[in-house]
Amino acid sequence: MAQAAPTPGRPVIPGRPSAPGRQAAPATPDVFSERTHALTNRILPVVLGLVYGYWAAAMNRDAGPITGWNVLFGFVTAFVFAALHTAVLAVAPRLRREPRALLWATFAGCAFGFLYSQASQHTVLRSTLMSLAVAASFFAVNFYRYYTHEDARGHRLR
Repeated sequence: MAQAAPTPGRPVIPGRPSAPGRQAAPATPDVFSERTHALTNRILPVVLGLVYGYWAAAMNRDAGPITGWNVLFGFVTAFVFAALHTAVLAVAPRLRREPRALLWATFAGCAFGFLYSQASQHTVLRSTLMSLAVAASFFAVNFYRYYTHEDARGHRLR
């Protein structure tokens, strides 16, 4: 059975038959071990959550004194951010490319909008519009990335 030549400009998918005389693209080597990836997936949400919580608490106090309520606000914000980030990391790989890009865009837009709303000079309308702009940009970038690096079923092309 003759095989059709791959579409010009599209990479050859490793593990799938290619046109006669063409070699499949070599797989990209993984620099880190599975243990390192697993550790990073557990530590990254915590570190990002702590940075996000500190940032939110600093913006919330608006150059005023650090109080117990301000510290509590920072830790609660860090916990919620880390929990949501962990949930997105767990759910996103199971989704197709369009809902996955939408999930990450929603997370990024809400995270940005919450921080942006902590500044006293920003109105609710301005915070909403800015977070929608960030979410739309995030969706466009992620959708393009998933669309160019995966097939319709979510398998990586490279």
